[in-house]
Amino acid sequence: MFDNDLDNEEEYSEFRYDTQLLIEGHDLDEDVIRDYFTEHFKGNCLLAVGDDELIKIHFHTNEPWKVLEYCATLGEIYDIVVEDMDRQSRGLHG
Repeated sequence: MFDNDLDNEEEYSEFRYDTQLLIEGHDLDEDVIRDYFTEHFKGNCLLAVGDDELIKIHFHTNEPWKVLEYCATLGEIYDIVVEDMDRQSRGLHG
């Protein structure tokens, strides 16, 4: 294993779940959503992009259910993917 691979593994191992979803709603504001995530959730690699009707979320966290609960208050959530990065790094699937 190269040093860069080890550094990347350590960086991501703090937060276990890669959480991704789409939020469809009205008057969505990606800046407000990003600020809420920063203030209320522990995690990294936050991506909240879109427009006032559709936002894509990508976030690494240990508590993906909190992310889903919050996002559901903003509109309809769908295309939800929660991947266990720890299992992936060990070569386990499912």
